[in-house]
Amino acid sequence: MRAWRITAVVTLLLWAQGSVAGTLLVLGDSISAAFGLDTRQGWVSLLEQRLAAEGFDYQVVNASVSGDTSAGGLARLPTLLAEHRPDLLIVELGGNDGLRGQPPAQLQQNLAAIVQSARASGARVLLLGMQLPPNYGARYNALFSQVYADVAGAAQVPLLGFFLDGVGGVPALMQGDGIHPNAAAQPRLLDNLWPQLKPLL
Repeated sequence: MRAWRITAVVTLLLWAQGSVAGTLLVLGDSISAAFGLDTRQGWVSLLEQRLAAEGFDYQVVNASVSGDTSAGGLARLPTLLAEHRPDLLIVELGGNDGLRGQPPAQLQQNLAAIVQSARASGARVLLLGMQLPPNYGARYNALFSQVYADVAGAAQVPLLGFFLDGVGGVPALMQGDGIHPNAAAQPRLLDNLWPQLKPLL
């Protein structure tokens, strides 16, 4: 009987060690890096809190870098995938590509490669779409926005059409630069993505 109990205890300990939390990796730019804010105010930190409150056992890794482009994210991704082995990847990139007037075709190529690499590693992917201010011109803006739909459609991954919906262009929710959401906007950003994210958890 004693030997059975010891075996049962060892089995339970091994099972507990194997029951590790999933890993959610955020690959983004200043919007996700909480530029201009205490990082605890950012939507990624709020996401950690919501996951815990709703009983989802995930470790959240914020690999966002202010000023990053889709090319930068693509270059950083292999190391991040190898180090963290995420179950889920949220991609929030492309805004800086657009603000710098880079070719939409290049953005599409980079985002497609990011999605492909993440899925090859076994990660589920959620793509967050961006839009540009109207002063970039209707044609360029349309091409830019269409990139996200094309990448998501081709790879069959979920897409949030415009991550800053209800935030971008609203002075009360933006910092003084008119580009970065303020602290009051962060819960809205999380609410924007949550309906797309929750089914993936």
